[in-house]
Amino acid sequence: MEPRLFDLDFQLLHDAVLMMIAIFVLLLVASNKLFNPVRKMLKDRSDRIAKNIEDAEKDKEDAKALKLEYEDRLKSIDKEAEQILSEARAKALKNEESILAKAREDAQAIIERANKEAELEKQRVADEVKTEMVNLASVLAGKVVKANVDTSVQDSLIDETLKEIGESTWLS
Repeated sequence: MEPRLFDLDFQLLHDAVLMMIAIFVLLLVASNKLFNPVRKMLKDRSDRIAKNIEDAEKDKEDAKALKLEYEDRLKSIDKEAEQILSEARAKALKNEESILAKAREDAQAIIERANKEAELEKQRVADEVKTEMVNLASVLAGKVVKANVDTSVQDSLIDETLKEIGESTWLS
């Protein structure tokens, strides 16, 4: 046998073809058993990522809508709070007016009662003065009877008594 440059003989070619067939079969089996599940896993992962991105965008839009809704609610709450405060102020002013009116009525009633009490006290003092005058007149009459004096003495005693009790007291 002669030496060949590459040692290409039929056996080598046969072995090379068989090896290629074996590698091709091995690739088909590996593709079916290994590569397809990996491709499926990668496709599922890609679909999940795309779905997560869509969900994130949807959630972002929902969050924006919710934010706008809450801002509107906050504005309406501020308006409602201002309205409640206005109503409370008006009610407080009304209560203040009613309290002041009641205080004025009470003050007027106190003044009227004080005036009546002053009138009653004045009347009581006048009655006491009259009683005192009657007592003085009876004492004077007693003096007149004891002294049995004439009319000039009697007139002087009456004038003297009137000066003692005062002319203004007698006239009121």
